[in-house]
Amino acid sequence: MAYWLMKSEPSEFSIDDLVKAKNQTVPWFGVRNYLARNFMRDQMKLGDDVLFYHSSCPEPGIAGLAKVSSQAYPDPTQFDKKGKYFDPKATPETPRWMLVDVKLAKKTRLLPLAELRNIPALEEMVILQRGNRLSITPISSAEWKTILKLFG
Repeated sequence: MAYWLMKSEPSEFSIDDLVKAKNQTVPWFGVRNYLARNFMRDQMKLGDDVLFYHSSCPEPGIAGLAKVSSQAYPDPTQFDKKGKYFDPKATPETPRWMLVDVKLAKKTRLLPLAELRNIPALEEMVILQRGNRLSITPISSAEWKTILKLFG
């Protein structure tokens, strides 16, 4: 089992949207970074744990827990010529972008980025490193356990 932090802008898709989604499950669409895509395509497995992270908002932070609920498959938004995630180089025969489905495990209190920065056990977390812009990052088992303790 692996552990992941997956960022979403609440104005695009929030933890509350996941709570309201059918079966509380959604495809994690729109990722357009090759390393993040590779994490989904090559490393994410059914049942992996996810920290649902709100980014690009007034108070960024972890807003919930989720699970990877599918194997990777082609992101259909890459083929939508009118959509903002369209990729003219992608074809159904040779898709460039993949996604996984994510299922809500639990909505939590917001664990703000500022609070995460003050926890010595989390100082190596990728999200806390300068210049990190990835929307999906692995987290260690120890980091996962530390964060769960913070939620009580």
